[in-house]
Amino acid sequence: MSDMNKTRKTRQGSVVSNGMDKSVVVLVERKVRHKLYGKFIRRRVKYIAHDPANDCNVGDIVLIEECRPLSKRKRWRVRDIVQRAA
Repeated sequence: MSDMNKTRKTRQGSVVSNGMDKSVVVLVERKVRHKLYGKFIRRRVKYIAHDPANDCNVGDIVLIEECRPLSKRKRWRVRDIVQRAA
């Protein structure tokens, strides 16, 4: 395989739950323009991400990246903590 196929998707969002062991729920928000009216609409998606060090807390802004399936719903991994919660 070539090196071009090895790029992984990344998303930035905030941690909304860290009650699981080595897992966090990350809320990713994006703005999409409505086709007909042109108004910007907020779209939200929750991703289950792998946090092997249990380092993330609720309210942290994190960067997650796509990875192989780790469990039934876990296909993302926490790459970096961008900003800690106050």
